[in-house]
Amino acid sequence: MTASTDPASADAGSTGAGSTGAGGADAGGADAGGTPGRPLRADAERNRQRLITAAREVFAERGLHVPVEDIARHAGVGVATLYRRFPTRAHLIAGAFEAKMCAYADAVAQALAEADPWAGFCGYIERVCAMQAEDRGFANVLIMTFPLDKRFEAERARAFRGFAELVGRAKAAGKLREDFATEDLPLLLMANAGVIAGTAGAAPGAWRRFAAYMIQAFSAGHTAPPHRHVPGPAAPLRGRDPGRTVRRGLGRQQLLGAGSPANREPGSRVAARSESSTAYPSGMPPL
Repeated sequence: MTASTDPASADAGSTGAGSTGAGGADAGGADAGGTPGRPLRADAERNRQRLITAAREVFAERGLHVPVEDIARHAGVGVATLYRRFPTRAHLIAGAFEAKMCAYADAVAQALAEADPWAGFCGYIERVCAMQAEDRGFANVLIMTFPLDKRFEAERARAFRGFAELVGRAKAAGKLREDFATEDLPLLLMANAGVIAGTAGAAPGAWRRFAAYMIQAFSAGHTAPPHRHVPGPAAPLRGRDPGRTVRRGLGRQQLLGAGSPANREPGSRVAARSESSTAYPSGMPPL
């Protein structure tokens, strides 16, 4: 943890600009807790950047349900400063993972640049699973939604459009099984998040084997009928961003976390939740 300190009062009178992006902030230094129309003071912006950096580090190591007091302590600021810059846990998570979400969308563009559509598809699945394994927090961010954060969700939408194109190209090349649906991607991500969480201590590389099995199952050469009938995507999923629909099943508690700033008064102790308490859609327990 950092030994430096920056009193909460340093940005007590600071204000934010109008437009909001990931974490309620844009490149100009506005934030979710400020007053529209004015940029943050220099010391307040430094506090915000320190909180984002601390959140990235702590979320990556310990997951999304770490108490926010720990993040504030790691950043060397007071809890009141954290709440001022990021009123809810959702704002803090989105701010911490904006760059990762951009990289997630960029990975699709890189996959589409591959001359071989199947190689592009496989490389993308492997890359996204690796991104989950590299960062415990991001493993679950991919199956969450941030409806108030327009820029964050725009990057997710960009990734989905690219993935739909990638799927179409791989099918046209005869390499991807015809019954693969874009809705299968969030299911894969949820399953991989479960594998990562369950094997982190004993076999941290187990996700690679899981990803390889999934890619093999997705190939056009492995289309034997399953042991039991597998229904197609539910009607509400067809023609929609599958992640949006699946993530709706996660519920508000998954997004904000127990005892999040949205549910607690500033300065109160935020209860820590174990990683095993992550919510999954009804009928889909973690692996």
